[in-house]
Amino acid sequence: MDEQALLGLNPNADADFRQRALAYFEQLKISQDAWQVCAEALAQSIYSDDHIKFFCFQVLEHQVKFKYSELTEVQQQLIRETLITWLQAQMLNPQPEKTFIRNKAAQVFALLFVTEYLTKWPKFFFDILSVVDLNPRGVDMYLRILMAVDAELVDRDVVHTSEASYYFALTFEARRNTLLKDTMREQCIPSLVESWYQILQNYQYNNSELTCQCLEVVGAYVSWIDLSLIANERFINMLLGHMSVEVLREEACDCLFEIVNKGMDPIDKTKLVESLCQVLQSAGLFSIDQEDDVDFLARFSKLVNGMGQALIASWTKLIKSGDMKSAQDTLQAIEAKVALMLQLLIHEDDDISSNIIGFCYDYLHILKQLSALSDQQKANVEAVMLAVMKKLTYDEEYNFENEGEDEAMFVEYRKQLKLLLDRLAQVSPELLLASVRRVFNTTLQNWQTTRFMEVEVAIRLLYMLAEALPVSHGAHFSGDVTKATALQDMMRTLVTSGVSAYQHTSVTLEFFETVVRYEKFFAVEPQHIPAVLMAFLDHRGLRHTSPKVRSRTAYLFSRFVKSLNKQMNPFIEDVLNRIQDLMELSPPENGYQALLSSDDQLFIYETAGVLIVNSEYSAERKQVLMRNLLTPLMEKFKVLLEKLMMAQDEDRQMALADCLNHAVGFASRTSKAFSNKQTVKQCGCSEVYLDCLQTFLPALSCPLQKEVLRSGVRTFLHRMIICLEEEVLPFIPSASEHMLKDCEAKDLQEFIPLINQITAKFKTQVSPFLQQMFMPLLHAIFEVLLLPAEENDQSAALEKQMLRRSYFAFLQTVTGSGMSEVIANQGAENVERVLFTVIQGAVDYPDPIAQKTCFIILSKLVELWGGKDGPVGFADFVYKHIVPACFLAPLKQTFDLADAQTVLALSECAVTLKTIHLKRGPECIQYLQQEYLPSLQVAPEIIQEFCQALQQPDAKVFKNYLKV
Repeated sequence: MDEQALLGLNPNADADFRQRALAYFEQLKISQDAWQVCAEALAQSIYSDDHIKFFCFQVLEHQVKFKYSELTEVQQQLIRETLITWLQAQMLNPQPEKTFIRNKAAQVFALLFVTEYLTKWPKFFFDILSVVDLNPRGVDMYLRILMAVDAELVDRDVVHTSEASYYFALTFEARRNTLLKDTMREQCIPSLVESWYQILQNYQYNNSELTCQCLEVVGAYVSWIDLSLIANERFINMLLGHMSVEVLREEACDCLFEIVNKGMDPIDKTKLVESLCQVLQSAGLFSIDQEDDVDFLARFSKLVNGMGQALIASWTKLIKSGDMKSAQDTLQAIEAKVALMLQLLIHEDDDISSNIIGFCYDYLHILKQLSALSDQQKANVEAVMLAVMKKLTYDEEYNFENEGEDEAMFVEYRKQLKLLLDRLAQVSPELLLASVRRVFNTTLQNWQTTRFMEVEVAIRLLYMLAEALPVSHGAHFSGDVTKATALQDMMRTLVTSGVSAYQHTSVTLEFFETVVRYEKFFAVEPQHIPAVLMAFLDHRGLRHTSPKVRSRTAYLFSRFVKSLNKQMNPFIEDVLNRIQDLMELSPPENGYQALLSSDDQLFIYETAGVLIVNSEYSAERKQVLMRNLLTPLMEKFKVLLEKLMMAQDEDRQMALADCLNHAVGFASRTSKAFSNKQTVKQCGCSEVYLDCLQTFLPALSCPLQKEVLRSGVRTFLHRMIICLEEEVLPFIPSASEHMLKDCEAKDLQEFIPLINQITAKFKTQVSPFLQQMFMPLLHAIFEVLLLPAEENDQSAALEKQMLRRSYFAFLQTVTGSGMSEVIANQGAENVERVLFTVIQGAVDYPDPIAQKTCFIILSKLVELWGGKDGPVGFADFVYKHIVPACFLAPLKQTFDLADAQTVLALSECAVTLKTIHLKRGPECIQYLQQEYLPSLQVAPEIIQEFCQALQQPDAKVFKNYLKV
């Protein structure tokens, strides 16, 4: 061993030593006999350093996992003997090994087990048991090995390089694991179970750690061994005894849960659960209120949940099989657990409550299926409802300003409770509505003197009713009169009670969320709109002291205004005046802290645009208002762009560029109010947006912060193509020219969708422009793709892959928009170069998304040019290159039909071959039969079969044939 390199294994070693140790590890992995040195070191306990021992096990692990078949029988025997010798030493060493070493050793044992058990080491477990007997250190290792074996056989989470090998490895390992488990069941499981019983009996009172370990093993194995070996009187009695021993009961709980969870006959399952329950109840474990150990109660809650869900699964099976008598007995057993379920559901600890929600949810599902509910069942539904309402409430400790892990867990828990509430609504919508109404009205009558969490939950419940009582298109205020009246009354109370002024962010946010959720209420009672608008606009909403409230309100305000549309007419100018200061573009130098972030301001600009465009004003008035909105942005933009050109400091350049980008983004966002050019024209706003375009385009020639500026202007151009249509065209050539200068992969990748949008929208109108910029664009793309990249630079490789996809998408758009002349007019040499890149994309790159696009391009070109009147030499190209591509691509090892995208690529490959046959007729069949397929050494009967499938009129027949 290289002692110097081994020094680097210590976590405190410096970086150079650690690097050397890593290199040494790699060296040993490749070496033919280094594992023998490690085996000797372990067998003879040469090293006392824990990290070196761990290292030796790692080298052995690598040998067993990847190179075991290369070893001779003698060498394999040596590895077995090394492990057994090491195991024997464990019982004699003065100190036990560190846990991490024991776990790694167990993993190596388990790997050897899966490799050798079926062939060379059938006595694997018996050999280990004969060594360890009942020695506590030996038993500890034996149990760890059992857990590692279970992990190998059951918890498979294999990660392989490609989808195909992953799929193959998974099926191979699944088959191997099934065979191993079957063999174990036949040969050794009864003996293993007996050893567990002995360990439990021996150590239950004097070694809680080993007992818990053994219970964990029983829980793990119970899912795949014969249940009767465990679910019998002696085992269950022992486990139930552990339930009253404080240090054992959590693990015993989990073990019982696994037993209950095991699939079995529904009548037997009911009997098993019932007998367990009787014993647990008589042991006093159902008295939840007398138990203060929350960790145990969380496990116990999980057990009760398992028992409840097991009984419900049995009931469902019995109902399906028509055994009504047994189903009725099982239902009674379920009902008998409901009181306990409710106690756990209402428990103040959320983990305990959360663990029982599955049982609760499934119980409600049963009630939903019953034709009528008994009084007791109705009372149970009401109890669940009250529990959910109580548990939805925040506690005092919840930190709203700095939400951490605990807060995130409560949010998740609330989502679970929401599912329960939705299920309650399915069982008894009237009861839910009445309960929420009672809580809501009582709370809001006295909101000034009520704690924030109770006010928040009252409004939250109203909010949740919208999803719990579903209607189409939010029409809560029409249809069922009782429901509509109740919701209308609650909404009226919400907006007139003054609760929007409550001094807590959670209540404020819930108020605005609910107002927006029930926007249809304001169509029924529009008199409340002014009051709600004021709440949005003043210190309760957009000017709240909390940035979190301001941010969320900006989004909700935008939704509120959009949904009310015409009802906003009387308030438009007032609202625009009141939000004016919120739309200020804050340049980096004034140090002024704006109320809203630039992301929030986007919503305000969008809202302003919507107010103007949807108003009933004349086109002249709309134009004036839109100009008032956008002129400040244009003026600021010009000033900031000049400052950027002169800025020296890079931080300042970045800040100015961001600000310029925001200005363009805000102008872009106002245009979202328009659906198309027609609306822009009708509002008389074309001129304003053309002015914006002329203001923003000079930024493209700014040599500083190109990426940020180009990105903003590009987005604006995308919007203007929709809003201004052909009025935008005069600006495109010069904009494109600037965007193609000094560009990188990412720039091109984002520029191509813009060209695609123009091509698809304007088609032949832009043909001259496309013909002119086609080769400059392609040169820019090829230049970036040919740049050398470091071998391991994954981000560069990904960027190139994305650019390649964008390039093929561009060619697809050009050919698909009926403008193949754009390509054809580039000169024979360039056309050939382009065609070869498409062939290369279809065959050589293992990227199914690009391959699919390439085959779409090829089939389109064959359709356009493949006939008798096509370009000179194209038919030749079809036979020499396109036909071979259709065979070479699917034959590649990387062409993985387990991947959905690859299946789509194959489908397009089939379309290409069909199109060739369609355009070239019998000549194509003749070429395949007599020249191409024989050159691949394909058997004559398969050639015949292939050509017949290709000639079928239904394209699906050939696609399916090719897949098979």
